[in-house]
Amino acid sequence: MREQGLATRQGQVRVEVVRVYEDPGRHPGEYRVLVDRLWPRGIKKEEADLDEWAKDVAPSPDLRRWYGHDPDRFQEFARRYEAELQKDPGAAAVRRLRACAESGVYLVLLTATRDVAHSGAAVLERVLTQGAWK
Repeated sequence: MREQGLATRQGQVRVEVVRVYEDPGRHPGEYRVLVDRLWPRGIKKEEADLDEWAKDVAPSPDLRRWYGHDPDRFQEFARRYEAELQKDPGAAAVRRLRACAESGVYLVLLTATRDVAHSGAAVLERVLTQGAWK
């Protein structure tokens, strides 16, 4: 099993971002969630090894278009995306995913983005592991 995650008051929270095209496959105890609004190209839905497609937790189409995966805009993108996640439906999805991670499940966030470090999935991972707001 992978060794990653941050401790919170509720217990061990283990969350990892994995690029769907480089996915090593399922490990025992994982809950695998696609966190992109768009389905990844070249991946057949019936062959995808995931438990859930959480479109509601993805950045809005307007924010995604504005960002355009420009690393120079990442800090502002992250700020705007976190603000979106504080409102429903994103906030409800964050609460549900955090509860899943706090229950001891290893949460794997799957994304198709090429630059994972500058992605919505990276921001979401930080939000889920920080536990700063619910």
